[in-house]
Amino acid sequence: MPPEQADPSSEKKRASLTAFIRKEAEAQGFELCRVTRPEAIPEAPARLSAYIEAGYHGTMEWMPETRERRSDPRVLWNDVRSIVMFGMNYGPDLDPRYLQGKPDKGAISVYARNRDYHDVMKGRLKEIATRFAARAGADVKVFVDTAPVMEKPLAASAGLGWQGKHTNLVSRDYGSWLFLGSLFTTADLEVDAPEIDHCGSCRACLDACPTNAFPAPYKIDARRCISYLTIEHKGNIDPALRAAFGNRIYGCDDCLSACPWNKFAREARAMKLQARADLIEPDLSFLLSLDDPTFRSFFSGSPVKRIGRNRFVRNCLIAAGNSGLRDLIPACRTLIGDTAPEVRGMAIWALSRLLPEAEFAELREGHLPGEAEAEVRREWTMSE
Repeated sequence: MPPEQADPSSEKKRASLTAFIRKEAEAQGFELCRVTRPEAIPEAPARLSAYIEAGYHGTMEWMPETRERRSDPRVLWNDVRSIVMFGMNYGPDLDPRYLQGKPDKGAISVYARNRDYHDVMKGRLKEIATRFAARAGADVKVFVDTAPVMEKPLAASAGLGWQGKHTNLVSRDYGSWLFLGSLFTTADLEVDAPEIDHCGSCRACLDACPTNAFPAPYKIDARRCISYLTIEHKGNIDPALRAAFGNRIYGCDDCLSACPWNKFAREARAMKLQARADLIEPDLSFLLSLDDPTFRSFFSGSPVKRIGRNRFVRNCLIAAGNSGLRDLIPACRTLIGDTAPEVRGMAIWALSRLLPEAEFAELREGHLPGEAEAEVRREWTMSE
């Protein structure tokens, strides 16, 4: 048979397997399921290198360490022939930015108000993978943000959406609220057309960023991003950025929330992840009281648990300092004696904003001489 002629039996099998996996995806609650090839993102290596060379990755050293595997799916797994990208809608019922008007509450990113999506999606993808492998007689691997996979470029090449100016994926049907997962397989599947960029001249997401973390459209500097700083960054937060945090204590949804495409989002299916009621508007006073065992218990099953109690309370203290609420002073005063330096440091900063100058000076006089940590001492002396 001439090479330019397609084998009808192969085409039929390809179509059958593609239809099968899409049906399985729908049964598992995925709103989107599209297919791309591992070679579909040839521009990714150069873009990733430019991002890393600019230092925009901050302290996320795993990015340069996995650069080669992240740039090309075939380096991660040489035998992969098709990549199936899945999207699950997690859009909120309300624009989460309304919480900025409630300084006594902590604002937790929408994605983290549910059970950890990594566990939810990976469990469902494994079920799909098991049935697909049996049907296709092919090898499979599934990933949910746990391997060096460039999910957003692959999702765009598969037609789930496009990478917006905020660098996140945007869907015409689900706006900026999609969890992504992938299934790599040795099977040959029908490939979908990529989505084109529909951002046009809009810059709503860029203008919405509280810390100006976008040096240009389609570029983000993690070192200024509240999501990075509250989740990935260890130690103290740059004093110049703290006031812009407001009451955002884990992540930030402002650029996602501002996307005009959100208004076209369809109603979620019945399998939509449900937010925990106690994580939608948690009281700062309660969160500031968490010791390590209580923190672990309260955030059991939540992605928040991964950052640990100390980093989380550090974030809550920044929110307390921004609140202007004197009711939070007792909790902050207690935490200047915490064993964790990052907690003590942010407790000092919060009190420097909540207490009258003379009262804070008296507090400094009593505590500064006994403080051994240089970073914490610097917090005491910054307000002199």
